[in-house]
Amino acid sequence: MTTLPRPRGLLIDAMGTLLKPVVPVAVTYAQEAAAVGVPVSPQRIGPAFHAAYQAAPPLAFPDQSVKSLDQQEKEWWLACVGDAFQRAGQPLGNLVLRKLTRQLFYHYASPDAWEVPEDVPRCLRHWHGDGLKLAVVSNFDSRLDSLLERLGLLHWFTAVVISSRCGVAKPDPRLFHLALERLGLLPHEVWHLGDTAADLHGARAAGIRCIQVQRTESAPPTTAPGMMEG
Repeated sequence: MTTLPRPRGLLIDAMGTLLKPVVPVAVTYAQEAAAVGVPVSPQRIGPAFHAAYQAAPPLAFPDQSVKSLDQQEKEWWLACVGDAFQRAGQPLGNLVLRKLTRQLFYHYASPDAWEVPEDVPRCLRHWHGDGLKLAVVSNFDSRLDSLLERLGLLHWFTAVVISSRCGVAKPDPRLFHLALERLGLLPHEVWHLGDTAADLHGARAAGIRCIQVQRTESAPPTTAPGMMEG
């Protein structure tokens, strides 16, 4: 077996790699919907949300001159949540949609909604101690900075590169290039760790070796992530 050359830095995905929801997204959406009088089962809203999220435009806003980033992020989620409930057969009126989206937005802005798998702090400490430069590269919004800080992870990273703020989203290789600039490294000097096809294809397009993280829902949080080279 060929030994991979040691990198000088790591680019790391956030959701599904560094963080995972404490409660499955489908369950949370069903609970929050019930709180505003909208009955929908997790089995129905789960696939509907996944389809709506996949069909949505990138969570990236290259032009922030007209609207604030916060406003653009919230409008993106408003459209995504509305589409999800439409697909689930529960179209929402404007007032209910706005209330539900606001509740979901702030629910996922809280560190209580997320858990850090137990292997993550150990790995970050090891990599940092080995002198690797670390950056987060995520298709997420500006809530991530506060989440990482409040969950005790932010101090390990030289940079947090998020799609909404940078105006491009994975698999666009430009998001990876921005992270490389922040670290002062070249593509062949880093690896990317992520769990989605967007991670794999985006890293490859940027000339970066991708290690796919495989976490299973049934695995206990103490289980180290399965990894394979992509």
